[in-house]
Amino acid sequence: MKLLASLLTAAALAAPVFSAFAAGEAPAAPPKAAKPDLVKGEASFTAVCAACHGADGNSAIAANPKLSQQHPEYLVKQLQEFKSGKRNDPVMKGFASALSDEDMKNIAYWVTSKTAKPGFAKDKELVSLGERIYRGGIADRNIAACAGCHSPNGSGIPAQYPRLSGQHADYTVKQLVEFREGKRANSIQMTQVAAKLNDKEIKAVSDYIAGLR
Repeated sequence: MKLLASLLTAAALAAPVFSAFAAGEAPAAPPKAAKPDLVKGEASFTAVCAACHGADGNSAIAANPKLSQQHPEYLVKQLQEFKSGKRNDPVMKGFASALSDEDMKNIAYWVTSKTAKPGFAKDKELVSLGERIYRGGIADRNIAACAGCHSPNGSGIPAQYPRLSGQHADYTVKQLVEFREGKRANSIQMTQVAAKLNDKEIKAVSDYIAGLR
């Protein structure tokens, strides 16, 4: 009898749910994420980022990365990790800490809408070595080709791997060295790759990337 009573109670509780579906009522859909506000993004970028990264994200300072046409998901991730300290940079942490997630999204989607200016390689003697590493890796040392993740033309893969094409060589060298030395620790894949590269190879592939398009 107790079992029968329990079954009848469960059926009674479930009845309103079944009747709602029978009447054609669907469960409420999850709220959609707000679209980025590009007007606010431009205002925030101009106020916070432009001095170092250029008015349109095309940094004129070789130590500071170009941000234009970068994948917005990647930019948001980096800003969040600067803020949390997962990516260690005292200057960027100061700026990122003042931004909300919404600010980061607005900035990222605005700057990615700007066209990146092409760069150029400077060292003709090293650029051929850089091309070999970028396109084919170094097989006998198990160094993967950069093109496998960042694409042959350096455009990257949205939401997964950043765009590299035309990036300042000085900036790329610094990042690869920091990955190699453990100073930048927010990408296991890059730490593993950079750990196997010597200074000459880092300089070569960075110079090749600067002229990639």
